[in-house]
Amino acid sequence: MKRFLTSLSALMFGLLWGPTGAQVTSSGYPNKPVELVVSFAPGGGVDTMARVFAEVARPHFAQPFVVVNRPGASGSLGLSHVAQAPADGYKVAMVFIELLTIPLMGISKVQHEDFVPIAKLAADPSTVAVRADAPWQNLEDFMAHAKANPGKLTFSNAGNGSISHIAAASLAQKTGLQFTHVPYQGSGPAVLGLLGGQVDATAVNFAALNAHITSGKVRVLASMSERRYPNLDRVPTLREKGIDLTVDVWRGLAVAKNTPKEAVDALRQLASKAANDPQMQESVRKQSLTLAYEDGPEFQKTWIKESQQLKQTMGLIDLKN
Repeated sequence: MKRFLTSLSALMFGLLWGPTGAQVTSSGYPNKPVELVVSFAPGGGVDTMARVFAEVARPHFAQPFVVVNRPGASGSLGLSHVAQAPADGYKVAMVFIELLTIPLMGISKVQHEDFVPIAKLAADPSTVAVRADAPWQNLEDFMAHAKANPGKLTFSNAGNGSISHIAAASLAQKTGLQFTHVPYQGSGPAVLGLLGGQVDATAVNFAALNAHITSGKVRVLASMSERRYPNLDRVPTLREKGIDLTVDVWRGLAVAKNTPKEAVDALRQLASKAANDPQMQESVRKQSLTLAYEDGPEFQKTWIKESQQLKQTMGLIDLKN
């Protein structure tokens, strides 16, 4: 009898835990690799966060996460791919703040109500950045040039309706200046457009710029954070310059609505473990991201609050010019 109980315990352990010691639900989830969908081209902050998470998740989950890039339509193609997929937990979206703006732009019908939030993972501010060899040494120089040359200064962004597009358009609205907005398929390509001289400035987030800031190729004139960003402590905020504008860029995980509770709970537990893993914290720091973990229900409150705020903001700005 004792031998039988020992064997039964071993069998149950094997059913509940995968080969790496990662928990498996009673329904067997996950029993195959999970697709982690990035809605932008490689190289931007969303893509970087996805790859960091996929690596850190390995010892905590019974199956690997496979990062798949599906860029296009300001991120809506990748989001729609997950929202319309079978709700079984095997396609997870890297969600980002543009999830709240895309439907307001009429770019796509996909909206945050189509998803179940798993966790918010990271956040960092939008910026006003130029090439290091640009003639503007500070924000005042840049704004004076913009005032003297209405519509001549060009801003790259991560796509029409992207938060970097909204950030630059909001700056124009707040200051009465005119810029020309140039969309790209993601923050990575938007930065390359800046480096290649195709545009004068960019409003993409800090994480997408940091490597080029460190190498001396990009100069940040201002951050759009609430207070000075730790990694940009010598760079003033727009508020310090008398411009009441803050734009933070968050990234997280979500699955299609109606995904089984067991899968949702397993992914929430994984996200919590990953956020508390020293490897995650170190990797995020090295990639110039800022860990900003929120569990699913709290993340959903963020969605609702910011969605209401963005509706008000976008009613005041012109995203066509």
